[in-house]
Amino acid sequence: MSHNTFGHLFRVTTWGESHGPALGCVVDGCPPGITFTLEDLQVFLDKRKPGQSRFVTQRREDDIVKVLSGVMLSDDGVTMTTTGTPISMLIENTDQRSKDYGDIARRYRPGHADFAYDLKYGIRDYRGGGRSSARETAARVAAGALARKVIPGVTIRGVLTQIGKHKINRNNWDWAQVDQNPFFCPDAAMVPVWEEYLDGIRKSGSSIGAVIEVVAENVPAGLGAPIYSKLDQDIASLLMSINAVKGVEIGEGFASAELSGEENADQMRMGNDGKPLFLSNHAGGILGGISTGQPIVARFAVKPTSSILTERQSIDADGNNVDVRTKGRHDPCVGIRAAPIGEAMVACAIADHYLRDRGQVGKVRA
Repeated sequence: MSHNTFGHLFRVTTWGESHGPALGCVVDGCPPGITFTLEDLQVFLDKRKPGQSRFVTQRREDDIVKVLSGVMLSDDGVTMTTTGTPISMLIENTDQRSKDYGDIARRYRPGHADFAYDLKYGIRDYRGGGRSSARETAARVAAGALARKVIPGVTIRGVLTQIGKHKINRNNWDWAQVDQNPFFCPDAAMVPVWEEYLDGIRKSGSSIGAVIEVVAENVPAGLGAPIYSKLDQDIASLLMSINAVKGVEIGEGFASAELSGEENADQMRMGNDGKPLFLSNHAGGILGGISTGQPIVARFAVKPTSSILTERQSIDADGNNVDVRTKGRHDPCVGIRAAPIGEAMVACAIADHYLRDRGQVGKVRA
C-alpha cells in the first residue's frame, strides 16, 4: 500500500495497524539542533488517548511514545537534540481485543471503510479496521508535537464547537475552559448539555457527529504560495485525511456564500505601532494561499462513528444480504478525540510551509 506519507520538507510517514503490536511514524526533514523532551511529545498524546472519560471508547492505551532514531540524548538523560536524520517514533498497542471483530470478518459495516478497502486491495484487516482505524492518528499526534518545535512561538489549539445539533455560544468562548472538561469545549454552559446528550447516545448504542475548530496564532505572515502550494490548500488536505472527516472550511468557509463583498472583506488600517491592522478575519488568516499574520482558523466536520450496536443492512464478501451489529469499544462521538489530531495536522502543515518558505526566500520570518 502506498500513500502513507505527507509533507514536502517536513515529511511524515506513518505505519502500523489498530491491532498490530505497535504503530508509529518517521519524520524526515526535521532540521538539526531542535531540542525537546519526551514529555513535550507525550502531553499531546495524552490529550488524544482513549479511555479518559465515559464519552469515548473504553479501550485502554497508555500511548507512551518512544523515540528510536534521529536524536542525540543530552547528559541530563532527558533532553534530546535532533540531528537532521530521520526521526522514528513508536507507540505500542497494549489493549487489543481482536475477538470482538470475529463476527464482521467477512461482513461490511455500513458507513465504514470495509467495503471500499476490500474492493481496492482484495484483503483487509477487519480487526478494528486495521490501517483505516483512527488508532493510526496517534502517530500523527506525535509528529505534530515535533512540528510545533519547528515553529516556536506559534500557538495551536483545537476545540469542539458542535456535537449533533448542539452548538456552543461563541459569546461564552473561554480558552481556559478547554482543558477543564472532557470535550475540549470553550463554552462552560454547553458542557452539561453535551454530557446529558451523549449519555443518551452512548446508552442507546448509537453515535453522533461533531465540528472541531483549530486556531493557530502568531503564525508568521508570508507562508504559502498563490497557486499549487496554498497554505489553506494543504491545511484542508491534511484535515480531510483524518478518519471520518467529511468537510473542511477555512475562515468563514461556507458561510461566506451568504456574505456580501462589503461584509466579507477584511478591511485594514495602520495600527498605532506602525504595523498593518486587520479589522476582521473572515479569511481565516490566509489570503491568496499566503498567511497574513492573523490567526489561522480552520474547521472540520466529523461524521458519526460507523461502528454502532444498532443493526444495519449490508452485504458480506460472498454477496449475501446481512444485518450488521458491531461489537467492541467505540467512541459514541469520535469528534471528541479529533481535536488534538486536528491540532497536529495544522502544526505539520505550518511547519512544512515554514521550512519551504525559509528555503525559497532565504530568511527566517518573525
